[in-house]
Formats: sequence, C-alpha cells, structure tokens
Amino acid sequence: MMLAHRHPFTPGFMPTKDNLRRDQVDKEIKIMLRELIQKKEQAMKLGKCECKDLLGLMLKSSRQAQTNTNGTNKIGLTIDEVIEECKLFYFAGHETTSVLLTWTMVLLSMHPIWKNRAREEVREICAREMPNYESIGQLKIVNMILHEALRLYPPVAAQYRHLYNETKLGKYTLPGGVDLILPTIFIHHDINVWGEDAEEFKPERFSDGVLKATNNQFAFFPFGWGQRICVGQNFALMEAKIALAMILQHFSFELSPSYKHSPFSFITVQPQHGAPLILHQL
Repeated sequence: MMLAHRHPFTPGFMPTKDNLRRDQVDKEIKIMLRELIQKKEQAMKLGKCECKDLLGLMLKSSRQAQTNTNGTNKIGLTIDEVIEECKLFYFAGHETTSVLLTWTMVLLSMHPIWKNRAREEVREICAREMPNYESIGQLKIVNMILHEALRLYPPVAAQYRHLYNETKLGKYTLPGGVDLILPTIFIHHDINVWGEDAEEFKPERFSDGVLKATNNQFAFFPFGWGQRICVGQNFALMEAKIALAMILQHFSFELSPSYKHSPFSFITVQPQHGAPLILHQL
C-alpha cells in the first residue's frame, strides 16, 4: 500500500511486477477471510456461538433486515463490506501496535534506567509466567512508558473529520462540508500543555493518569476521542503490554550502532531508516 501511494495512479490494470504481486496478495487475503467468515456463519447457524465478538456482530448485521418506521427495508453489511472491515481492523491494528512497540523499544534503549525499572516490575508481578489479563493490569510503570511513547510518537500523526452538517465547536460555528485536521503529534508536543520538557521522554508524567498529565485538558488522544474513538484502543494497549512484558522477561536489548533517529510520517509515524536492535536472551 505504501509503495502504491508513492506512484501516480494509472487507470486500468498494468501487469507490472508490483501490481501482479498486489493482486496475488489481495486474492490470498480475501480467500482466507472468506474461509473464516464461512466457518463463523456455520457456527452461527448451528447455534454454537453467541455472536458477541466483532465478526459475529458484523455477520449478524449482514443477515438481518431492519424495518424502518416508513416500512422500507434497510439491509445491513454485505459480505464484501464485512471482508473490507476485517482487513481494516487487522492491518490497521497490526501496523499501529507494531509501530508503538518499535518506538517503545527504541525509547527504552535510549533510556536504560526506565528499561530496568520496567523489567524489575515485570519480574516482580509476572516472574517467568506468561503475562495475562490480571497481571498486566498491575504493570503501572509499563503503562506509563507506553503512554509516553504514544505521546511522543503517536502511530497516526493527524486525524481527520468531515462535517456533514453545521456543527458548533466551542465558540465556533462551522458549516457543513468542512474538513478538520486534528494535528495529534503537534498537540502531544505542545509546551503549553506538557511544559518546557515536552520533547523529552518522561513516563512519570502519567504516574497519576492522563487527565493529571494534561492538566485536565483533552490533549492526549492517540486513539482519537469521543464518539469516534478507536474501537480497538483497549485491545491494542493490552496487546502492547503483554508483548512488551514478554520481551522484558526474556531479552535485554539495545540500539544497533547503525540506528539513525529519523521519525517519518507516512500513513503511520515510523523510523524512516528502520529500528535495528540488538537482542540478547536472558
């Protein structure tokens, strides 16, 4: 996708090496998702699942027709739309969580005191056991570190909103048709909110929670805010805590001498030249 964005769009399908590869990948993904959906639908028909997970709810929507007050039928999601939603949740969730973990390991490599504090906390709470839902809830230092990594390098640098109708925003009245850009990364680095040390890695900012860190301002929103907040926020943070805890349990790590610090925003905020790390098993 990133390679495709860098090239001008040409109408029609050109059988280049990259286009053929993209077409092959697209077909493979759709085949896998259709198989997953068919298994889920079969389980739903046999009454073997309660449809409480995200895929189940989407499939339930695709099967049911809702009757409006005027008597017309409104069909839910089509199977093709369910497939596209699955692709979005998997790839967007995978990429953003991966970027968060990458920056966290880079920052901990630059600040070994916090890396050691986090490892001691994980050893105290989890020992050598697999982290679980209960244990990660006790990882206060790990949580502070992840929040600070999200502040300094939010996976998405800016968020966009389109106003369909006239909307009041504080003292401003904005007409319909306006596009708004919420510059997440700039607000996360605003010295008026975070202080003169806004560019520094200081996880202790979040020792008393997000609102205290922002002086009760809504100035920390790596996952968005309000009605459009990311549906995967809790899962992403849980996944990141488990992954980071497991890394700290089993490895020491440091930046390779070849590392060049160059944050780069292209779809996500990522290290432009990669993040080569040297790991040693503990």
